[in-house]
Amino acid sequence: MTGVRTGRTVAVTGVGLVTPAGVGTEETWQRVCSGRPTAADDPELAGAPVSTSCRVTGFGPRRDGGGGQPWRYDRFTQFALAAAREAVRDAALDPHSWNGARVAVVLGSAAGGVGSYEGQHHRLLTTGHRAVSPLALPAFLPNMAAGRLAIDLGVHGPVLHTATACASGATALATAAMLLDGDGCDIAVAGGSDAMVTPLCATAFARAGALSRCGGDPAGASRPFDAARDGFVLGEGAGVLVLERAADATARHAPVRALLAGHGSTNDAHHPVAPRPDGRCLRDATGQALEQAGAVPGDVDHVNAHGTGTPLNDRTEAAVLRELFGSDGPAVTSAKGVIGHTMGAAGAVEAALTVLTVQRQTVPPTANFHAADAGTEDVDIVHGAARPQSVRLAVSNSCGFGGHNVVLAFAPGPTSRVG
Repeated sequence: MTGVRTGRTVAVTGVGLVTPAGVGTEETWQRVCSGRPTAADDPELAGAPVSTSCRVTGFGPRRDGGGGQPWRYDRFTQFALAAAREAVRDAALDPHSWNGARVAVVLGSAAGGVGSYEGQHHRLLTTGHRAVSPLALPAFLPNMAAGRLAIDLGVHGPVLHTATACASGATALATAAMLLDGDGCDIAVAGGSDAMVTPLCATAFARAGALSRCGGDPAGASRPFDAARDGFVLGEGAGVLVLERAADATARHAPVRALLAGHGSTNDAHHPVAPRPDGRCLRDATGQALEQAGAVPGDVDHVNAHGTGTPLNDRTEAAVLRELFGSDGPAVTSAKGVIGHTMGAAGAVEAALTVLTVQRQTVPPTANFHAADAGTEDVDIVHGAARPQSVRLAVSNSCGFGGHNVVLAFAPGPTSRVG
């Protein structure tokens, strides 16, 4: 390997997760490594064309950090607050003592508070305007999770919302890295959150033909890269990372889980929802991330794939992986087999899992993968059980409606043991 770039390399010093696999980073990691799917029939989606989802369970905003008045917050904001508070604790930072003017919040979401929007619109139509809450707007506006985090953490630096559909969380992390690199902040609390397991969203995705029909087996519905895949399973959750310049983290003796060594962003400019068939722009985003990391494709030991389980996405992504890395390429996994597609949170949740893979030198399995088809063969899909292995460099792929591609490259921290 040519070596991760030095100077203003970004360190990941904290991780926070709220996912269908668990409330908290360790609980999520253990469930993902077990390969046990979370998809189940969802009574709240009764009547929708598809009623299977990966929903966060065992979560309560009072217990898990959703704010002192949880009724004021949409579910996606509650998730973001809980994940951010865990990440800040994990980074051994105290918001009461940091310089808030030098801290940034960058949070991605595909839909914002869509659950609150649906609920308030239903009130308007069925009961009248007096039934609409005066807090409806701050509940569902997409930027409000970032704004609430700023209030909760005492952040006075840049507070931004990113919206690149299912790549939103990854875009937030790349944006935060650029803020650090440009001296716009010293600490960035960044990631993504979404709570789109709602009747409207489930119906819309089903009508678009994007959701798995599951064939009477909800637990087996999310099948990334498998020959029998027929769509994704709608999920929800949040992933938040604390990012700092590596030199600053070292100076304060902070724990460094991994290094965000590079990032790349491109757009297909091809179709509103379908990926570019030749995958050129996803390939270009990977090239950008590797160039920043001072690496070449042969240095990559692991890919956390976008891997939605839709026939077209997986075929295109697999072709890019084969072209970039050859038939003897890196170990590939998709967490969506366990946690479903967490939408705008996916890029951040999967980045967090990639950080843990690099730190712990273990690649989680792809749940429900049994056999490849002609479009996904010759890709090393980890399945059956987690695989302990050397991971010198890992990339996390995220793609979204609108043609967005974001690739993040992670390398072990200075105290990690590789090999």
